Formats: sequence, C-alpha cells, structure tokens
Amino acid sequence: MASSQRSRSSTLFCAFLTLLNDRLSESLIFPLLPFLLASFSNDGRIIGLLAGSYALAQFGFTPLIGALSDHYGRKPVIAGCVAGSVLGLGLFALTLSIDWASVAWVSGSSLPLGLLFLGRLIDGVSGGTAATASAVLADITPPERRAKAFGLIGVAFGLGFILGPAMGGLLGRINVMLPLLIAVAIAVLNLLLVVGVLPETHPPQARLPLPRKRDLQPFSPLARVLRDPRVRRLCSAFFLFFLGFSGFTAVLVLYFKQAFDWGPGLAGAAFLVVGVVATVVQGGLIGPLVKRLGEWRLSLAGLGFVIAGCLLIAVAAPATAKVLVFSGVALLALGTGLVTPCLRALVSRRLNDAGQGAALGSLQGLQSLAGFIGPPLAGLVYETISWKSPFWLGITLMAGVVLLVAGGLPGQAGPRAEVT
Repeated sequence: MASSQRSRSSTLFCAFLTLLNDRLSESLIFPLLPFLLASFSNDGRIIGLLAGSYALAQFGFTPLIGALSDHYGRKPVIAGCVAGSVLGLGLFALTLSIDWASVAWVSGSSLPLGLLFLGRLIDGVSGGTAATASAVLADITPPERRAKAFGLIGVAFGLGFILGPAMGGLLGRINVMLPLLIAVAIAVLNLLLVVGVLPETHPPQARLPLPRKRDLQPFSPLARVLRDPRVRRLCSAFFLFFLGFSGFTAVLVLYFKQAFDWGPGLAGAAFLVVGVVATVVQGGLIGPLVKRLGEWRLSLAGLGFVIAGCLLIAVAAPATAKVLVFSGVALLALGTGLVTPCLRALVSRRLNDAGQGAALGSLQGLQSLAGFIGPPLAGLVYETISWKSPFWLGITLMAGVVLLVAGGLPGQAGPRAEVT
C-alpha cells in the first residue's frame, strides 16, 4: 500500500513538473524575446513569425503526439517531447550565445535567424507534453476524482505564469541570457525525472492502434466543427479572439521597449501582473461568477475588459506608461481569464456527450492556428502602419467577437438560455 502511494506521488510530481516546465519555459523567455534578439533583429515581423512558428508546429503535430501516447504509452512520448524541448531550447540558447559577427563566413547571412526558427519549431513539435501529462493524470485517477486531479493543471499553469515573468525580469537585469539558461536547466531536470522516476501509466491492454494518416491531419476536425450550426458562431468567435489576442501580445514587449524604453525588469513585471490576475480569476473567481451571471454574460464582460485593456495600452504615452500599461495588462488578464473558459463551456453545452471530445479538441486546434496567424499579422501591421496598430487591430477583432457572441446562439432566443 505504501509502495503504491509512493508510486502515485512520484507520478503526480513528474506530471506536475512537466506541466510547470511547459508553461515556465515560455513565460521565462517570452517577455525577454526582443532583448534576446536585439543583436539579430528589432523587426516586429521577425518577432511575430518567431512567436507564431511555435504555434504552427504545435498545431501540426499535437494530433500525432496524442495518438502515439495512446499506442506506445505515456512515458516514451513524454520523454521524447521533453527531450525535444531540451533540444529546441538548447539550440535557441546556443545560437544566441555565439558571437556571430566574429564568424567570417556567417557574417551577413541568415543562418543565425534560421537556427532560432529551427529551435522554436523543434520546441513546438515536441509541445505535446501538456496533453500527455494530462493523460497521465487521467490514467492514475478514478473518474469521480479527476476534477480534483486536473486542478493540478491549473495550478501548474498559474504558477508558471507567475514565476516565469518574475524570474525572467529579475534575472534579465543581471544578464538577459540567464533566464534562457535557467529554462534549459529546468527542461533537463524534467527529462531526468521522467526517464528515471515516471512509471508507465497506460497498460498494454489499453493501447489503441495508430489512426490512419488522414485522421491525423489537423484541418479536417476544424472544418467539421465550423460546419456544425450548433457551434459555428461560437467557434468562429473563439478563433477571432485568439487571433487578436495572440497578435498584440506577440509585439507587446517590443512595443514597451521601443515606445517607452522599458528594460527586461518592467517588461517582466507587466507579465507578472498578467500571471497573478489570470491565476486569481481562473483559480478562484470563475466558478462563483458563472453561477451568478452565466457564461454568456461573462463572455461579453470579459471581451469588454480586453477591449478596455487594449485601449489603455494604445493611448499610453511615455509620461503615463506605467499607470496605463499596468492597468491595461491587468484588464487583459481579467478579460482573457473570463472569456476563454466561458466560450469553451458555451461550446460544450451546445453538444451532446458524443461530440464533446472532438469539438473541444478542435477548439485547441483553432487556438493554435490563431496563434500561428496572429503574431506575424501583428508584426506586419506594427512595422508597416504604426507601433500602436496591433492594439487597434485587436480592438476591431474583439468587436467582431462581441457581435458573434452577443447575437445570441444559433437556435436559442438569447442569453437567458445560457445563464446557470
């Protein structure tokens, strides 16, 4: 009995660390990206493409990773994914640490940027760690206790969003490369624990055959869910929301750096505010608010907060930047913390049990696709129109989302049907 308890505890710890590493590596590096790339490029289009490349790789390979874990087991897939994260982050760090100006045959070439993109793509391809670690939790937990076990996912993600910017901002003041090296070290520790401690939780008798190749390509499920009249409007709203949100957040730190001359400390502090507010909303407030107001009203309220946050950031001037920007990012975090779970819940409530998995999986696909398109689009308008244009574009897209959600759900009279 004691041995079984120890095994469960070690499995929970490995799954938790894997989930934490998945968020921490991103939240450590993302607020520092323009500072890390300063010697390579300050072009918003390059930063947008670099931010979007991770989402593109994740979008293309997540279905395959899920199928591999069902067929071969969780441990080898998680180990492979974390090893890919170590390789991708390591290549990214190595590329940034080399003095390319002293390498004569590389001078003026695009090789360093190519290696940075390769590192991000490798990290994105192996980005199925969160889904597979969640499957580990489901494997070792009875159905009636899974909600509590899945709470670890929210705790790990919230902790990652709080610790990452805090550590990145603090360590970035010492040396901008230090947070990246810490991210690599955490990934290596994660890999060692997965290989040495994590047991296999998916027994051979429960393994599934590999699906056909055409069932693994990511576009067919998206097309099916967007054709479904019950959820078409809401899924379109979900996609547009993340198209705008991923876009203006991708250029946010570059905007802070160029418009207000902020360094890593202030940029990291802004993202720390995002992490704290989002954790409080999704960890404690969302349940009581849904019971009181319902998902429909909360979605609209959250969209209002996001629009207000974008507006504050767009109108900020150097003299008012700290007050307006920190207020703006707090509103963005509050709004996103309301919109994301509420839109997912509205989609879920429109479907019967048989359609839940496919539809909710398609929402993740739509989010990843938006995460690929949004950052390069924002980078393009940032460079060709104005530094503030990604925020105005975001406001426009959010207004479109409001119209889709506020128009009522297909087949229903209006918001009353959605209030719990």
